[in-house]
Amino acid sequence: MTTNNTVAVYGAYGHTGRFVVAELLERGFVPVLAGRDEEKLRALAEERPGLDVAVASVDDPASLDRALAGAAAVVNSAGPFATTAAPLIEAALRAGIAYVDVAAEIEANADTFAHFADRARAAGAVVVPAMAFFGGLGDLLATAAMGDWATADEAHIAYGLSSWHPTEGTRAAGRVSGERRDGRRVRYAKGRLEYHDDALPTLEWVFPEPTGARTVLGEFTMADVVTVPSHLAVPEVTTYMTTEAAGDLAAADTPAPAAVDGSGRSAQTFLVDVDVVVRSGEEERRAVARGQDIYAVTAPLAVEAVSRILAGRTRAVGVASAGRIFDAADFLHALSAHLSFETHDPRT
Repeated sequence: MTTNNTVAVYGAYGHTGRFVVAELLERGFVPVLAGRDEEKLRALAEERPGLDVAVASVDDPASLDRALAGAAAVVNSAGPFATTAAPLIEAALRAGIAYVDVAAEIEANADTFAHFADRARAAGAVVVPAMAFFGGLGDLLATAAMGDWATADEAHIAYGLSSWHPTEGTRAAGRVSGERRDGRRVRYAKGRLEYHDDALPTLEWVFPEPTGARTVLGEFTMADVVTVPSHLAVPEVTTYMTTEAAGDLAAADTPAPAAVDGSGRSAQTFLVDVDVVVRSGEEERRAVARGQDIYAVTAPLAVEAVSRILAGRTRAVGVASAGRIFDAADFLHALSAHLSFETHDPRT
């Protein structure tokens, strides 16, 4: 446990970074505004008087060291994470502080587990990737749904988004991921990531009311396929996306998110429905979360993680996903001001 409440936010001026800074301030932390663009950092500092600014680039380790000096943790909200994650983790390890990121990029998250697991564990460091709507929330829900089960045959995570107006960061990350995959799509089956050229299947998913039956794209694979199987014995993890949201993301002319309230949230609503299946007896367990704005809700997810890490409320060291390092159900209940959460048996 530490009494240091200073948290560096890399990419603080980005769409999600601004939500992270606001959430840190709301919870009594002292953010350091860090990032590559000095002009944008200075502009944000004018909106948030009294906060320090640290100009740093991922290709300049010394600048990263200066940015993290005196901080207890760093939240990396600057994508593409294929570029930023490794240098920031290296800097956090040098500084001896916790690292949390909001990466939704499948390969970037897989790289974090592959390249830093041994080093972070040996150093007693905490590195939490994908502490965001995609990757983190689904993992927490799947872990809560599993409960006392040691294994499950399948986990299905369906995203009922009303729309998806992507940020430029989301689009940039998507371009990098697409290049890394040579245009192929990815799925998690038989305990590993697989790459395919075939089309995504379209099917109907029955969400809890009031959403109800919606058309979704199957195997619309998100970061949950990295986080969930990193600690849960589930060989098949499939994610789904409502066709409206997938269409928004695919369209080049879909505008960026527009604020509809004082907090900066957009009008987008979400329902995340997680169905965990054990074939023996065809038993199922389900967890559901509802809320508004996938980017805005990422901030309380990341900041709650930082708060628990600094308070020593963790279950692991090294590289660990949200469901591995935190008490999943307790974590989700702690976010009641930002989302609703419930678990139940869909057969009852």
